[in-house]
Amino acid sequence: MCWKCREPGVTKAEADARMFAMIERYGWAIQYVGADRVHPPWAYTVGLVQDDLAELVVTGLSRERAAEVLNDVAHEVAWHDGECLPGQRFPLEDGTTIEVVELPHPDAHLRVVTDLFPDLPLRAQQLVWCDDRGRWPWDRRFRGRRGGQPVLGPRAETGA
Repeated sequence: MCWKCREPGVTKAEADARMFAMIERYGWAIQYVGADRVHPPWAYTVGLVQDDLAELVVTGLSRERAAEVLNDVAHEVAWHDGECLPGQRFPLEDGTTIEVVELPHPDAHLRVVTDLFPDLPLRAQQLVWCDDRGRWPWDRRFRGRRGGQPVLGPRAETGA
């Protein structure tokens, strides 16, 4: 949910200033978008683009879980490994496996990034998670949460 939705009296300038302050302090911020009757919740990083890195996106997770996943991977990307590769799979500390999917049209999904950094080239990668049985959202037996886990781009050929 954006600042304006959560705090109706906040101006766009105040919301932008808060976002920039978080980015300055931590290296990135997280924008959460709550579920509605049609769409599950989703979240994305804001600010990695400043370091010529792809922003990260997750869908179908609670605010807390989305923040955990995005912060863990953003930390690794920004401070250690550089970027993830499309199709790359890796485990998180809790054992959840992630597959990286490149977003072909990140500007359609990351409005706050495009508002704050309009002159920087935007790239984004979705961190797609498997369910508790190791199944992926493209498996018909995937057991997702309410609303599922929309995948916002095509899988890389290297994805298994």
